[in-house]
Amino acid sequence: MPLDQATVKHIAHLAKLEIEEKDLPLVADELSNILALVAQMDAADTDGIEPMTHPFDATLRLRDDVVTAVDSREKLQTNAPDTEQGLFLVPKVMD
Repeated sequence: MPLDQATVKHIAHLAKLEIEEKDLPLVADELSNILALVAQMDAADTDGIEPMTHPFDATLRLRDDVVTAVDSREKLQTNAPDTEQGLFLVPKVMD
């Protein structure tokens, strides 16, 4: 379905695009090629084919949500200059 320049101007106006007059033939050809590709894909027989949300039907293998690290907060805070109730205390930076 080849598009004429008037149709391209109308599409550009609707899309709020500014196309220079010298570029209209090229844009018309490119849009016509895109529409021809869409028509070609539309002609493919898809009867009996179930739509897919993703090309792979694999499911994710999930591991059990268990704690694997030990709580070593007290060991890590032994080298800290100042701590309080399990928190690192830092000097005030801004007044």
